[in-house]
Amino acid sequence: MLHYAIVFFVIALIAALFGFGGIAASAVGIGQILFLVFIVLAIATFLFGLVRKG
Repeated sequence: MLHYAIVFFVIALIAALFGFGGIAASAVGIGQILFLVFIVLAIATFLFGLVRKG
């Protein structure tokens, strides 16, 4: 999931470089959502791992 977030940020940078503002904004939005989902899942996995060991 983090890989896809980084890919969308790279797409946004390339689109912004060529002047496609709308596409860049959309790609940044998608990248941010994917990054937030990654963070939530990473924290949930960490917490469930702690509960299982304890």
